[in-house]
Amino acid sequence: MSPSEKRGETFVMTGEASPASEESLSFSTFIVGLGSAVLIHLGGAPNPETGRMEKDLPLARQNLDLLAMLREKTRGNLTAEEEKLVDNLLSDLRLRYVEASRK
Repeated sequence: MSPSEKRGETFVMTGEASPASEESLSFSTFIVGLGSAVLIHLGGAPNPETGRMEKDLPLARQNLDLLAMLREKTRGNLTAEEEKLVDNLLSDLRLRYVEASRK
């Protein structure tokens, strides 16, 4: 391993970390990313790695539970806009999960 490489659990990062934009670090962006993962695992969007629609309900449930846990742990610390985003996303994804579970 060269001195510029840093080994993670499952990948190798090379070079130094560059500062990310403020938008890429926002809570809303993070939440939307988790929501996208749920949607992909529900088969509602193509898997970005394969381009295929794939259903994996256990992974969808795991990410949905993670979103719900974040909602509870951040209660009282979010802006009104962030609360609305998380609540609406959770409601929508929970309904989609129930529908996907029935098929």
